[in-house]
Amino acid sequence: MTAIRRSVVLRSRPQGTATLDNFAVVEQDMPALTEGEVLTRTLWLSIDPYMRGRMDDAASYAPSVRLGEPMTGETVGEVIASRHADFAAGQIVLGARGWQSHVVSPGSTLTALSGGVPYSTYLGVLGMPGVTAYAGLRDIGQPQPGETLVVAAASGAVGSVVVQLAKRAGARVVGIAGGEEKCRYVREVLGADVCIDHRAVADLPAALREACPRGIDVYFENVGGAVQRAVYPLLNDFGRMVMCGMVAEYNDAEPAPGPNLRATFTKRLRIQGFIVHDRPENAREWRAFATPLIASGELHYREQVVEGLENAPAALLALIGGSNEAKMVVHVADPSAA
Repeated sequence: MTAIRRSVVLRSRPQGTATLDNFAVVEQDMPALTEGEVLTRTLWLSIDPYMRGRMDDAASYAPSVRLGEPMTGETVGEVIASRHADFAAGQIVLGARGWQSHVVSPGSTLTALSGGVPYSTYLGVLGMPGVTAYAGLRDIGQPQPGETLVVAAASGAVGSVVVQLAKRAGARVVGIAGGEEKCRYVREVLGADVCIDHRAVADLPAALREACPRGIDVYFENVGGAVQRAVYPLLNDFGRMVMCGMVAEYNDAEPAPGPNLRATFTKRLRIQGFIVHDRPENAREWRAFATPLIASGELHYREQVVEGLENAPAALLALIGGSNEAKMVVHVADPSAA
């Protein structure tokens, strides 16, 4: 086993748009394990929009990454050494956090994985993005048959699951995505009734009004910015707005102006944010439901694989900039038995 681990650390905080200069790759001695800890070799690293927020020194639902520390991110890894009774060398586990070739974690934070589906899916459709879509719709959005649901970033890791679950609930689904190819995927594969290419339309509010002649009952918010401003006036009485993320604004140095909230009481709207980890059992329930659907091909997903830990910063910048085509994952290594 190598005695060195490589890490991608936060070298500086962004001033507005994040750049590659905000990151650095460093090498360190392999740490020793203490009782209850597990050392994993990273196989797959998840890249998610929330990571941009962790680069700022600002109060949020989770601590910021400190300068010189590895960026945070969920991984699938192979157990290399263990001082925890539930884990042994060779097991594949989910939950170790950090942009590192090797991660030391408390065994209590890890979940052992079995085969049957690709390990990378536990970072996407079976992981935090899939759980987010499931929990946001179940607890807040609650789409009903015949209602109109709009989802921003409809081809993304969260949005693509939202589209499929909303259709299963009987809703009329309108997706918003950036680019003809993404919109075709949202319509033809995921099953949305309409998908609006926000990069191609000259008047997004007008395009939404045409796509939603009966207004909008549920809006699953992943983007913010101009998309949110176009959706908000079309919300129906008792509409629900699921606040998941606002990726279009993560690089803004100053908060963008929001919509006038008078309609919140005149239309009796429900606008609610959530963090998927507030209810830990969400993940177990979602995987029990979704794993058979993936195995049967009923639940669709796609991934964009980036090779090499050192390319994780470029992957994050592409994701925040909207140039990714699918759920972004970094392939770091193969299992020892592969």
